[in-house]
Amino acid sequence: MKPMTAAHSPLSPADRPQLGLRERKKIKTREAIRTATYALIKEQGYDATTVEQIAERAEVSPSTVFRYFPTKEDIVLTDEFDPLMVEELRARPADESWMDSLRHVMRLAVDGNMRENPEAVRLRAHLGVQVPAVRARMVESMTETTRMLREALAARSGLDPDGVQVRVYSMALIGGLMEASLYWAEHDFEGDLRDLVDQALTVLEHGLPTKNN
Repeated sequence: MKPMTAAHSPLSPADRPQLGLRERKKIKTREAIRTATYALIKEQGYDATTVEQIAERAEVSPSTVFRYFPTKEDIVLTDEFDPLMVEELRARPADESWMDSLRHVMRLAVDGNMRENPEAVRLRAHLGVQVPAVRARMVESMTETTRMLREALAARSGLDPDGVQVRVYSMALIGGLMEASLYWAEHDFEGDLRDLVDQALTVLEHGLPTKNN
């Protein structure tokens, strides 16, 4: 496993590989659908926003919306960062501790999301708190994210990606990160999301602190 510095991170837009025309069109369509969805939700609320309205605003057909996003909740929750995070984890130096690698990658991911679309990050967290369907889909989508994480963790540790230890650890990590985001929304986005993510990773690394600590 070759070392990789932040300057060559796949999470950095300038260092991502150049995509073909077809893939660029797909990304453009996904972004148009997301942008339309965020704008409509801001204007009229989540429940009042329909897939038909989203399609009209994005200038695509409803079937195109469903081809890219199986549910309305997926439009809000899906982004391009999960595969890039796993790629970055795989590229970290082999002698770096697992927790140091996680902190590095999570900081890059939070910074990247906040740099590219901070309003969308806040809206996603807010809807996760306020809309039961979004919260349920958020929990459901954790399965795919943890599957990718399990593969990266197994490659680093030599453990079985389907073993109970890797599965429990991966789900605990993704669940902890989700709770950090929801906590941030529940407290009116006070403080720095990166600090909350660091706190979540510290709990996973060291366990719960005692009252006197």
